Amino acid sequence: MYEGPVNDPRFPGLRRRGFLAAAGGVAGLGALALAGCTSPSGGAADGGGKPRRGGKLRAAFAGGGASETLDPHLANLFADAARAKALFDKLADFGADLAAEPRLAASWEPNTTLDRWTVKLRKASFHNGKPVTARDVLYSFRRIADPKKAFRAKASLEPLDLKASRAVDERTVEFALKRPTAEFPNLLAAFGAYIVPDGATDFDTKPVGSGPFRFVSFTPGRSAVFRRNDDYWDGAPYLEQLEFLVANEESARVNSLLGGQVEYAHELSPTTARAHEGKGQIEIVRLRNSAMQAFAMKTDRPPFDDKRVREAFFLLADRKELVDGALSGAGEIGNDLFGKGYEYYADGLPQRAQDLDRARHLLKKAGADGLRVTLDTSAVAAGFTEAAAIFRDQAAKAGVQVKVAMGSKDSYWQDTLESGTLCCYRSGAMPIESHFSQRLLSGSTTNATKWHHKDFDALYQQAQSTKDKKDRAAVYARMQRRLYAEGGFLVWGFADWILGTARTVRGVAHKAPANTLDWARFDKVWLA
Repeated sequence: MYEGPVNDPRFPGLRRRGFLAAAGGVAGLGALALAGCTSPSGGAADGGGKPRRGGKLRAAFAGGGASETLDPHLANLFADAARAKALFDKLADFGADLAAEPRLAASWEPNTTLDRWTVKLRKASFHNGKPVTARDVLYSFRRIADPKKAFRAKASLEPLDLKASRAVDERTVEFALKRPTAEFPNLLAAFGAYIVPDGATDFDTKPVGSGPFRFVSFTPGRSAVFRRNDDYWDGAPYLEQLEFLVANEESARVNSLLGGQVEYAHELSPTTARAHEGKGQIEIVRLRNSAMQAFAMKTDRPPFDDKRVREAFFLLADRKELVDGALSGAGEIGNDLFGKGYEYYADGLPQRAQDLDRARHLLKKAGADGLRVTLDTSAVAAGFTEAAAIFRDQAAKAGVQVKVAMGSKDSYWQDTLESGTLCCYRSGAMPIESHFSQRLLSGSTTNATKWHHKDFDALYQQAQSTKDKKDRAAVYARMQRRLYAEGGFLVWGFADWILGTARTVRGVAHKAPANTLDWARFDKVWLA
């Protein structure tokens, strides 16, 4: 099976490796989803200057071999998402603070009970010149929701009653929902919820979207070439051409960037960033708050069914030591809550710090003196094994014996979802509301901490039926205070996502967590 460029004479820095999944399970893109209408800040050297039209930018991403597709509803890898973003549009997408902002949708308005929403479409056209209509929107969402298919955004669109939804006119869609949903715009911005033409099924030979770039060619596992869409509703891109190249090994991406075979390299390590930052050869871009780093405690079984033990573990952690050691300093400390810097984040709570005496006291009260616990980890994600070793040593200072167990990279996420008591965990960016609904409700399918509380479920439903945003924020703050006090996620940090660019590249967003609109957004990029 062909799995990527093997000694391609055009790009000697690109090497073959094999299939790379996007970190798997809850830790990858789908743990993901995440846009804003604001223009990205200046890119390399931010020296700015007037944007210049023309030129070709080559971007290196890890890929998926011969199984790759341009079907935007099947996107799983970061490369898939970047290509889909170039060719297609969503109704909404997430800004840097993970608040949904309009894209193909010009506006959305709910009824008084929040179970029916009216979406007005902006004037936009597909690459074949046909307008984007309400019929295209309904076709796209019904295709995603097909029970016989496994499209990525299916779970996100579950609240929609698509049989009862209808096209009011060419540019108006009335969505019926199964229950009140105040955060309905998050559904429109869901990862993979792209709008395609009514009836479209073939995306790999000549895909037609409404995005900033038009299709030229595609070789799975190797290259995808696009050209500027001069009629793009949000303004024609500066670049004349954009090419995505597959380079699974980080060293291949870096060497190609250094050698001038590419101008953009996705997903670099903190070690690489330190080696090249400020040296003048390439530019390093750090996208802050892109990935939550945590330990997940299962709250439905000993020893973590006792909230005193969970609080003690919060106090065992030296968060700065974890960020410095496991992330090589490329991140910020956490405070046991998801979504630092995102809309609705409870940033008024005191920053928790290590307190070994208080931790010992709590463990003694819980009858857990000399506690022994197994911490599951794996090389499935950067920093996991390092974080496990660091936390083991931190816990030992309070008399807690942590045994580190290495799990399989292939099955880690599924294994730790149900088994064990304590594990290393990470998540990509998503709205805080989505974190609640996907991971912390009694019926959530990816509830890694087994947090099952009917009163917490009721608070979520209360938030979803609260139309006033200020009042809804107050409910979310109450939910977060509960999690801060006794939840199952020990959130110790938030990792940077690191990119590299040639010094000629401008317009790359510096405030765009991975999976948000301005991440890997090439229509606002130019070559100086």
